[in-house]
Amino acid sequence: MDALGRHVLVEFFECSHEILNDVSTIENSMVSAAKEAGATVINSTFHHFSPFGVSGVVVIQESHLAVHTWPEYRYAAVDLFTCGDPVDPWVSYSYLKKAFKAAHGSSMEIRRGLLNLVQASQVDLPELRLKAEESLVIPKYTRNIWFTERNEDIAFSLRHKGDPLFRRQSPYQKVEVYDTYQFGKMLTCDGAIMCAEQDEHVYHEMITHVPLFTHPEPKRILVIGGGDGGTVREIVRHDSVAEVVLVEIDEVVIEASKAHLPSLAASFDNPKLSLVVGDGIKYVSETSDGEFDIIVIDSTDPIGPAEGLFSHEFYLQAHRILNHDGILVAQTESPRFNDNIFRQIYQEFYKVFGRKNVSCYLAYIPTYPTGMWSFSFCSKQKIHPVLDMRIQAAERFSLKHNLNYYSPEIHKASFVLPRFVQEMLV
Repeated sequence: MDALGRHVLVEFFECSHEILNDVSTIENSMVSAAKEAGATVINSTFHHFSPFGVSGVVVIQESHLAVHTWPEYRYAAVDLFTCGDPVDPWVSYSYLKKAFKAAHGSSMEIRRGLLNLVQASQVDLPELRLKAEESLVIPKYTRNIWFTERNEDIAFSLRHKGDPLFRRQSPYQKVEVYDTYQFGKMLTCDGAIMCAEQDEHVYHEMITHVPLFTHPEPKRILVIGGGDGGTVREIVRHDSVAEVVLVEIDEVVIEASKAHLPSLAASFDNPKLSLVVGDGIKYVSETSDGEFDIIVIDSTDPIGPAEGLFSHEFYLQAHRILNHDGILVAQTESPRFNDNIFRQIYQEFYKVFGRKNVSCYLAYIPTYPTGMWSFSFCSKQKIHPVLDMRIQAAERFSLKHNLNYYSPEIHKASFVLPRFVQEMLV
């Protein structure tokens, strides 16, 4: 070889846009391309970059393979650098062209460190190499792969262990489960975090126990959404509850949770549960007046299959099927992250339940955008979420079940809103 290294610069065109936006697939392809070429892989680091696409590098003992993808243009730029004769970068090129489903590619090779332009130093290289080999430890291959939830202005990233534990495109959304280092197993739908093992208790305890310890005698509960099972898990712990009806539109969410999030999906076999796989909006519209004591809207963001759960018409129907002292609780997004949607939701609640019967409360959930998350408390008959709380029952329950977040003190404090949130609700 007439040079110290071979540097191949590659452009791939008309690739699969889905592949180019998939961090795990890109990482697997790049690592496999290196191994196919005979390289020794040491480390891989991959993550999304804004606004779409993947950026990453595979460090090999012989140098590196790097990639940037633009799925919106179906384009990928790849940098292949190898030192010495044993590794052929063109093997990696051929592998990646097929892996990215590229229609065509362009490339050029640069010989780095041409031997007629460099001069070897006068050192005893064989002796140095022999000493180095005596203490040589080939590094263990490590993976550094990141899941990122983002919009145009903000992003949140979590490092995970590589390939998704679960991935399926349902009729409604792409459902995935990742094993993250910081927050345990995490469920996502269409790239948005739904719940993670380490902080899911905050969401599920607050969306359930606040209404259940405020209603005078909660017996029949309706949950719309909540296919991960966490909300049902908390509700069936209450002795007063006779029946929980869970209406989840996406059976794949239930399947993923049962398989990989058993701590959330622990109550799907509970005799109090009636599971309905179907459209929550349709179910509510077909339900008779006054059927439920509490309705919990445990939905995803107001896009895709959950969009109709944030409409004026749906809230009217939900109000109708509550009994005379019924309570509706819903997750209502982040006041910091989705401020316009946050305002709109509460304006609709005011129209249906009356301004004096609607309250907002907050909880801190690290894996949700900005960490600050809100819930609505809507009463049909002026039940006050703090003044009417059954404090002693809440205290006994939270100690008995060793709750991680909810307590009577947290219940009361969650309704104390920062001034900027108060002003948004005027």
